[in-house]
Amino acid sequence: MTEAELRDLLTELAAGLFARGYSVGSAGNISVRLEDGFLITPTNSSLGRLTPERISKLDRDWTHVGGDRPSKEVFMHRAVLTARPEAGAVVHLHSTCATAISCLDLGGSDRPIAPLTPYFVMRVGRHLPVVRYYRPGDPAMEHDIHQAALRARALLLANHGSVVSGKTLTDAVYAAEELEESAKLALMLDGKPARELTPEQIEELLGTFK
Repeated sequence: MTEAELRDLLTELAAGLFARGYSVGSAGNISVRLEDGFLITPTNSSLGRLTPERISKLDRDWTHVGGDRPSKEVFMHRAVLTARPEAGAVVHLHSTCATAISCLDLGGSDRPIAPLTPYFVMRVGRHLPVVRYYRPGDPAMEHDIHQAALRARALLLANHGSVVSGKTLTDAVYAAEELEESAKLALMLDGKPARELTPEQIEELLGTFK
């Protein structure tokens, strides 16, 4: 896709996330890898009210070169996109159920959401690390996010929200949506005798849908 097409698609998909309550106010941000740099949503902008031409552009060194001033959480996207060279986009949301899961004290588990459905495994992955709490916008979290992203396509920021990558922008958005719905299922089934996918079923899914 051309840069102009990606700007239009980012605007369209972000508006869809906002319309369904996956982000509120100016919460959340999205980035896309380009051949000559990156696009990222501007600071203090609403995902529901983006303008394609005002989306921030960064060069390959993550220097702001066009559009409005970029999100204050550029470092978060840099951490994931440098850890995962195959990723083409990153979506960071404060969606309600995933954020609720991120607030639970799970004792350092990297499986805060059980593998309940095949689509969770296919789109989110086997692991979902939880990065310890940092204040929003604190660049000190970049190292921990990078380390978590080396082994997982998606992660949770403790008491904050989700960070999800995908091969394309559309893939990343679909995965972020799947994570939110999986978090909702986990909360609905909490304390009930839920049937998780077995290790064998997980391996079959990962082998079939790489």
